[in-house]
Amino acid sequence: MATSPANIPPTLKGRVLIVGATGFMGKFVAEASLSSAHATFLLLRPGPIISSKASIVKAFQDKGARVIYGVVNNKELMEKILKEYEIDIVISAIGAESLMDQLTLVEAMKSVKSIKRFLPSEFGHDVDRADPVEPGLAMYKEKRLVRRVIEQSGVPYTYICCNSIASWPYYDNCHPSQLPPPLDQLHIYGDGRVQAYFIDGYDIGKFTMKVVDDVRTINKNVHFRPPTNCYSMNGLASLWEKKLGRKIPRVTVSEDDLLGIAAENCIPESIVASITHDIFINGCQVKFHIDGIHDVEIGTLYPGEEFRSLEDCFGDFVHMAVDNNINNNNNNHKGENGGGVTTTTATAGTKKTLIEAVPITASC
Repeated sequence: MATSPANIPPTLKGRVLIVGATGFMGKFVAEASLSSAHATFLLLRPGPIISSKASIVKAFQDKGARVIYGVVNNKELMEKILKEYEIDIVISAIGAESLMDQLTLVEAMKSVKSIKRFLPSEFGHDVDRADPVEPGLAMYKEKRLVRRVIEQSGVPYTYICCNSIASWPYYDNCHPSQLPPPLDQLHIYGDGRVQAYFIDGYDIGKFTMKVVDDVRTINKNVHFRPPTNCYSMNGLASLWEKKLGRKIPRVTVSEDDLLGIAAENCIPESIVASITHDIFINGCQVKFHIDGIHDVEIGTLYPGEEFRSLEDCFGDFVHMAVDNNINNNNNNHKGENGGGVTTTTATAGTKKTLIEAVPITASC
């Protein structure tokens, strides 16, 4: 049931409106917002909602979230919502297909003149510094355009550049944390030595909610670069082998392999392949220094705060892999890798994928 403005208790922290709270990244942000004593509002589209998302919304409501019905590409409605609910902070976690709808949202925020901070749908790379091939580049161009419109609007903003989710980076699944790493073959991109940063989803949410009230992050790119979570593909493979207590064959996925998959223009897999190429071939996360006046690193802001280690995250994946193996054996699934986790072989010009499909939205 939607919330009436008259029923909202006062709060010392800003009132937060989250768009896309039932999505992959939005769930982490909404959970953290509710845990941080912010009055939290969830913008939902009017109409029926699928059961899985309905259960997510109900869980958030049970924790104190208030639901508002509306769409971000309706300027007049958004102005009304922002004013009536006295929203201070707007966080967008909408998917790639809706990125341009944020332009209307920016116009609404510009009109009400009361928004203290806007966090657009980023939660990945610094899109002004990354340069993936198509079709990933098209998504990045849209994010860059949204940035320029925000900056011209005068609405205070923060861009969350949290890099990669803590997981094994499958090249055709941009929500890889929903699957454990492979058990039969480990795909190594290029020479396997290019590094990247891997952040647990709950840490992304936690630190996002810390920066929204921090004046040091106004009009800044906030980069997540914990040194303890910086790994190459070779390092990830060794970490997974350590967790399993055995060696796993390694197969090279070359630059040409990734470019070939990207060129197939099969959405969203080709988008993920193009971004994977930018991460592990071009080194888009590590090839620049944070030394600009518009950049700040999260560890510098909060030196006493720790990130969950990738080693701990991979420990969870061991249990996930075992559970998948048991379930698949009980269901008499085909294959010997136990869990349909992945038995993918990529060679130049060909791609055979046995990864179970997971609903995904390109978000990095």
